[in-house]
Amino acid sequence: MKVLKTFPDKCIACHACESACSKLYFKEDNQAKSCIVISDETHPVDMNVCNQCGTCVAACPTLALSINNQGVIMLNKNLCIGCLMCVAVCPTESMRTYLGNQNPFKCIACGVCVKSCPAEAIKIVTE
Repeated sequence: MKVLKTFPDKCIACHACESACSKLYFKEDNQAKSCIVISDETHPVDMNVCNQCGTCVAACPTLALSINNQGVIMLNKNLCIGCLMCVAVCPTESMRTYLGNQNPFKCIACGVCVKSCPAEAIKIVTE
C-alpha cells in the first residue's frame, strides 16, 4: 500500500505542502483545498493526511470510491452523488470537502507535497 508518512517533529509549518497540493488539484493556493493539513498550533505540529484505511470505501452508497492496485483510495467523480458519507465516517478527517464543491477529495499519495517540503517532513512509503 502506498501512503504518505509524516514526520511532525521535522515539520517547520511553512505550509509549502498545502500550497503545492491545492495548486496542483484546484489551481489555486488555498489551504482549504489541500489534501494535507498542517496545524501549527501544537508542538510537534499536527500533520493530517489520509492513511488509506478504507473506511470511506465501505460507506459509499454508489461505489464511487475504490482501492487501486497500489492500495490508494480513488474517487470516481462520475459515480459520486455528493452525499458526503465518506467525509462523515472518515476517522482521521482526511476525506475533505469545501463549500461550493460537489465532490469530496482526499490524498492520493501523488507526492507533490513531498517534493515541496524543505524539511523532509513527508515521505511516500509502501507498507
